[in-house]
Amino acid sequence: MADQNVPPRRPRNDRGGDGRQQPHPDGRTPVSYGVPGYPAAPYGGPHAEYPAAGTPASRGPQWVGPEGLGRQAFHQPAGTGLPNLDDDGDRGRVGRRRALVALGGTAAVVAGGAALAMSPQVRGLFGGDSVAGDATGTTVTDGTPARPSGQQPSTVRTYTEQNESYMGSRAGVALKKNSPSGGRTFSGPAAAAAETPVTVQTVLAKDPVRHLASRATFGATPKVLADIRRMGIDAWVRAQLDPEKIAPSAAELKLAELPTLKLSSQQLRDQREQLNERGAQPEKEMVDGTLARQIWSERQLYEVMVDFWNDFLHVAADFDGGEAYRNSFDRDVVRKHAMGSYPDMLVAANKHPALLLYLNQNDSRADAVNENLARENLELYSVGVDGGYTEKDVRQAALLQTGRGVDDGKYVFRNERHYRGKVKILGFSHPNDSTDPKKADQVIDAYITYIALHPSTARYVARSLATRFVSDTPPKSLVDRLAKIYTVNKGSVKPLLMSLFSSSEFWAAVGQKVRRPMEYLVATYRTLGVGPQAGPGFRQGDSKRTAFAQGLRQIHDKLRELGQYPMGQPTPDGYPDVYVAWTSAGTMVNGWNEAGDLIAGNRTQFTYTRAEKLVAKPPTTAGAYVDALAQRLVHQKLTARERNLILGVAGVSATTKVDATFNGAVAAVARAILASPQHHLR
Repeated sequence: MADQNVPPRRPRNDRGGDGRQQPHPDGRTPVSYGVPGYPAAPYGGPHAEYPAAGTPASRGPQWVGPEGLGRQAFHQPAGTGLPNLDDDGDRGRVGRRRALVALGGTAAVVAGGAALAMSPQVRGLFGGDSVAGDATGTTVTDGTPARPSGQQPSTVRTYTEQNESYMGSRAGVALKKNSPSGGRTFSGPAAAAAETPVTVQTVLAKDPVRHLASRATFGATPKVLADIRRMGIDAWVRAQLDPEKIAPSAAELKLAELPTLKLSSQQLRDQREQLNERGAQPEKEMVDGTLARQIWSERQLYEVMVDFWNDFLHVAADFDGGEAYRNSFDRDVVRKHAMGSYPDMLVAANKHPALLLYLNQNDSRADAVNENLARENLELYSVGVDGGYTEKDVRQAALLQTGRGVDDGKYVFRNERHYRGKVKILGFSHPNDSTDPKKADQVIDAYITYIALHPSTARYVARSLATRFVSDTPPKSLVDRLAKIYTVNKGSVKPLLMSLFSSSEFWAAVGQKVRRPMEYLVATYRTLGVGPQAGPGFRQGDSKRTAFAQGLRQIHDKLRELGQYPMGQPTPDGYPDVYVAWTSAGTMVNGWNEAGDLIAGNRTQFTYTRAEKLVAKPPTTAGAYVDALAQRLVHQKLTARERNLILGVAGVSATTKVDATFNGAVAAVARAILASPQHHLR
């Protein structure tokens, strides 16, 4: 086995990259994940470039990391009005950016009642033939001094897994204090909600209906809240667990306006020239369609799980080949199995051209093995970095998986490229000596199923789900119980979710998750009631694409600016799911600006509720109006501090008489509410 085809390392301390290939001490050539301009250094020995605990990884120049916890004091002079977000040049008065950062930047990134203090960067805003053999032998022929076979990964890395590496910061350590030490599972979600007290300090209302809507959807809306109250928590959860029985929304029916979504990989390849002439980009339309579903679909829990699996079993939308194959991977692998079986999903993924090309499996053969897919199957897609595998396991898995590839756009098994000989990977062993291509391929399926059902995989999936739905520091008690549910049910997803929603840990975790940039923007569209139809001010400027398609692309482009969009991470680890990875004043201000555009109805490809119509019967005093508007937009009252700050930046008191337009300031007041911690938290 040659050593020149080892897989690339993910430079987690330099996401975004400068496009240059970085040399490695042993002289090997870096291998790209098929993302143009993205540097990818090869795996080797100790992962020296991984950040040590307490050092959040950089995501590019717009990201800033927290220094710790604490509340930033800020005083807004009364009567100054609501300044413009871009008024930084005037140092003599308080700008809207200052005001909103006081409201959102120091209070929005809140977990358990503690807010991030502004960092210096934030403050700066204001200034081949088959080869037979035995891969289980002890002789090492392909190792290097820096990366010996048999090296246990957890002893050479400075992190346990991606989210943990971020949570090693001071902010993360403080958050862990909010994690309960124990918990229990109830007979159902409603019973768990009724019996679980919320003891942590948080600005969020301790309302179980709001909590469920915030975690199991991409953002609570008046309709979702009304549905849960009308149906009851148990019935609503059960309905969401059967998404195929939920009728498509009007926006989902409009997805027919994205012409590539339903095309097969073969059709996309055959029609490439015609699609190019029409300006249709399949990999981008897939992201556009995903955003439409996140905003408007009634199958919200399903869409949340699709997003979860797209981070867990991640294939970047923009990889070289994504234009032909990523649509199919989304449809036939992730969406098909999102509420089904993870082992089935992983087996299907390992036979899909998108994953095989993304991780260079098509180039792997018995006499020149590429380890990319074999490594990621273990490290990211199953047992996890601390799951007990060794470098020798990676090599044997890579040998076993040789022969799998893509030909003429379809999955193929090339028997002449397949390694034949005994393999042993973790507890899986097989003679792997059949010359029958079908039987040889089935051995690989058996191995993939084995690692998908491994106890370490059960724990890895459990921890990831608990991180997504419960807390950045998920309680061990919950992770342990979910891992058992995963094992007993052989990786079925629905029992996992039902157990999670029936746990006391879930219902006790109010205020313990912060929305990432994409989640914030999607939740803003949802809470404002933006509609998928074109508004009266729309003027057709693109004859090739409908208003709906144009509007979705604008959302997509905005999320690229914010640094997170569906399937956007170029490397196979997916996006981190803890808030300390996403704290950025620039990103928050950009998000608030977008909220302002939505309130003003500036994206004319969609329809909007006018700001003065958000509250059906607006109160006549400023304080009561702020309360009513907060109830409408963030589904609860603000704290006295946030309420007074909003009144102050608007230059009014609580008793000031106002009309339906808040004396002309209703749009600005609504945007300030959407900068509050009550909207940033979920």
